[in-house]
Amino acid sequence: MSPEQFGAAVLNWYDQHGRKDLPWQQGINPYRVWVSEIMLQQTQVSTVLGYFERFMAALPNVQVLAAAPSDEVLHLWTGLGYYTRARNLQKTAQIVVAEHAGQFPASVEQLIELPGIGRSTAGAIASLSMGLRAPILDGNVKRVLARYAAFEGYPGEPKVAAQLWALAEQLTPRARVDNYTQAMMDLGATLCTRSKPSCLRCPLQSGCKAHMLGLQTRYPIPKPRKELPQKHCLMPLLTNRDGAILLYRRPPSGLWGGLWSLPELHSSEQLGAFAQQHGLNLGQQHAMAPLKHTFSHFQLTIEPQLVRVEHAVSAVAEGDWLWYNLANPPRLGLAAPVKKLLKRAAEHLSAGQLNTGELP
Repeated sequence: MSPEQFGAAVLNWYDQHGRKDLPWQQGINPYRVWVSEIMLQQTQVSTVLGYFERFMAALPNVQVLAAAPSDEVLHLWTGLGYYTRARNLQKTAQIVVAEHAGQFPASVEQLIELPGIGRSTAGAIASLSMGLRAPILDGNVKRVLARYAAFEGYPGEPKVAAQLWALAEQLTPRARVDNYTQAMMDLGATLCTRSKPSCLRCPLQSGCKAHMLGLQTRYPIPKPRKELPQKHCLMPLLTNRDGAILLYRRPPSGLWGGLWSLPELHSSEQLGAFAQQHGLNLGQQHAMAPLKHTFSHFQLTIEPQLVRVEHAVSAVAEGDWLWYNLANPPRLGLAAPVKKLLKRAAEHLSAGQLNTGELP
């Protein structure tokens, strides 16, 4: 297929089968497209739908996002993971308001300079909301093009990525670029899927090298697998007489940056020293079932310990520490495993299990 034939085939398919009713496709503007694109990084559309609606209801424009409390932004992001995205979202909003009069820059080069916006996200914002000719290369498009050209090599390698970008640039049409961009994402999401691609319904099958070779699932070449390192920690759920759990705010950068979390200890032997350091008199304590959480670069096994606090000095509830009311929880950003453990602790405490021996 020539680039013109490729573009025509994609657009004809989009007119008949493309997705046109996604929330961020309604009332299209750079802000809505930008937020959706950031949410969709590393995350399925089905997961993002509810998050996007709630985020827009609470923070409907870039000015409101820029001025919002960081805890509110992280609260709305809780469960989506990769929290650096949320922190960069607010940083970018503040820059757009302060330096661009609340208007997103109308060029890929300027968009890339904003925190958290890479080349593909910039291309999506520019093409979908501004009609500018700008190629994209998100996970779905990367898979379509890697199969279409049967590219050897892992797309994360600079050489292979450069080849894919060159092909994306060559194939992106000059007209209806917004529909083309959406169509390419839709093709990867609905037909050219990771497993069991629907090649017979694909508008590109006649020119797809992987299809011609019968090797669709070989491409894109996967990342060389490495065994994930294993890490362990103890997380005490310290509960006071009111049934609240002690949380602290993590540093703004790094893992779970800016989120509220449980104390993280290396072993149960450290619990006594931790309590003494923070003026806590501990009572009964019981182990809860371990919880495993997988990050992109390691797997963490959490050993949760439900611990009664008989007395606590007031200083522990100040600054970066607070007692989290399980019955009437504040709107805070929580790491996903911490949210799970708080829910489990609430169930145990409501059943009075702290006083009945080992917890399941």
